[in-house]
Amino acid sequence: MTVPPPGSVVVADWHLCKDSKEYFSKILHKKRRRNFGLLESPVMPPHVAVDTVHYKIFISGKSGVGKTALAARLAGLNIPNMHYETTGIETTVAYWPVKLKENSRVLFFRFQLWDCGENALRRFDHLLPSCKEQADAVLFLFSFTDRTSFDDLPNQLAKWTELFARRVVKMVIGTKFDLFMHCDVAERDVRDFQDTWGIPVLRTGGEVTDGLGDVAPLLNCLAEKLWYQDCITAGSASLHSQQETVTPL
Repeated sequence: MTVPPPGSVVVADWHLCKDSKEYFSKILHKKRRRNFGLLESPVMPPHVAVDTVHYKIFISGKSGVGKTALAARLAGLNIPNMHYETTGIETTVAYWPVKLKENSRVLFFRFQLWDCGENALRRFDHLLPSCKEQADAVLFLFSFTDRTSFDDLPNQLAKWTELFARRVVKMVIGTKFDLFMHCDVAERDVRDFQDTWGIPVLRTGGEVTDGLGDVAPLLNCLAEKLWYQDCITAGSASLHSQQETVTPL
């Protein structure tokens, strides 16, 4: 699948624009991100019609790279101070309003983030099928402080490519980028990986400040890729349908 240039599908930094305040206020409470349960959603005034699009996101990576911390960061939750191995499947809901460039339409993206411990995946055969079932995207994580997690990326990418019969969005995210004193992965290695696999590497780390600026690049990129994939899929389905309805003479 061709990848659109960043910022060509959704309005980048829309959270900084005045016309976005009404929408972002619905995912904030006292200037912090609201915690949404599985059955909760942002409520807009009756005169503002906003569609919500739902996506399932699986977070993949070695134990200790920061999968649970990333899910918490993207959803605006408190990031755990201590590392603990996720014992089963944990799901976190993150809402993110987006403005499309093409027609200025506003959408709420609902990301359901699935996080499963590496050891649990190995021990229980039923967990991996549950994680990959109807998944729309996979976030492949590595830690800048753990070289082995970076070297394992090709194996992860190959495994997930084999697992999925349908098209899914793939993103690579390097965590703990702020711990540059302990960095075990050089920028040259990251560039080589990007050139080889054709997948850009995003970075995250450090303290969460306003809960928007820190996560906006990641969530906008994820929304952009998912919406573009849906548009391509819908276009292909439409073309296929037209071809089937043509009656040969």
